[in-house]
Amino acid sequence: MRLRKVKNAKERLMDGNYFIEDPISFKGKWKEVFGNDNPIHIEIGCGKGQFISTLSKNNPDINYIAIEKYDSVLLRALEKVSDDNIPNLKLCIIDANTINEYFSKGELDRIYLNFSDPWPKKHHAKRRLTSPLFLAQYREILNKDGEIHFKTDNRGLFEYSLESLNENNYEIHNISLDLHKDLEKYPFNITTEFEDKWSKLGPIYRLEAKPR
Repeated sequence: MRLRKVKNAKERLMDGNYFIEDPISFKGKWKEVFGNDNPIHIEIGCGKGQFISTLSKNNPDINYIAIEKYDSVLLRALEKVSDDNIPNLKLCIIDANTINEYFSKGELDRIYLNFSDPWPKKHHAKRRLTSPLFLAQYREILNKDGEIHFKTDNRGLFEYSLESLNENNYEIHNISLDLHKDLEKYPFNITTEFEDKWSKLGPIYRLEAKPR
C-alpha cells in the first residue's frame, strides 16, 4: 500500500508537547526528557497510535516512546492523543535501522514490535525487525532485564522470528499461537487498530524474548 503523504505533517507534529524534533540529541538522556527515573518502553512502528496511547494512559509510572519512520504516519498517532494530557508519552521520527544511534547501552526496558512488515521475499529478510541485524541493536540498548514483546498475524514472520531469536541467543517465553483464544492468560493485551481489524480473520501470534 502506498503511503499517503500528508501536507505539512512535520509542522503539524510540532504543535503540542508530544513530538521530539531531534531525538538523537537525547541519546543517554531520555529520563531527563520525562523528568523521572521510570522505566522506558518503546514501540517501533506505532501506526495510528492506539496501542501505545492506551498503554501510556494505563501505566503512568512507565515512560513510552512511539517511533515511526514517516511523519505522515506519526501525525495520525498525534491526532489520537492531541486532546489528552499524557506526560509519559513522546513521539519520534526514527528509522529503526539506526535505532541504537538514539538510545544508549541499557537505556530501554522494553521494545514492542506489533504487526511489523513481514518482508516475505527471502532477499528482503534482513529488513525484518527480528532479523539478526536488528536483534543485535536491541541487545545493545535493552538493559539486563529488558524484553521484546512481539505480535504478528503472519505465520511466516512468526516462524522466522522464533528461529532468529533462538539463533541469536534470546530466551523466548510466553508464546501464543492464537492470542485472542488465550486471552485468559493475557488479560493485559492491548490491541492495535490493525489487530482489531484482522484478528477476526485468523490467529494472532505472540511471544516475549529476552537477551541471554
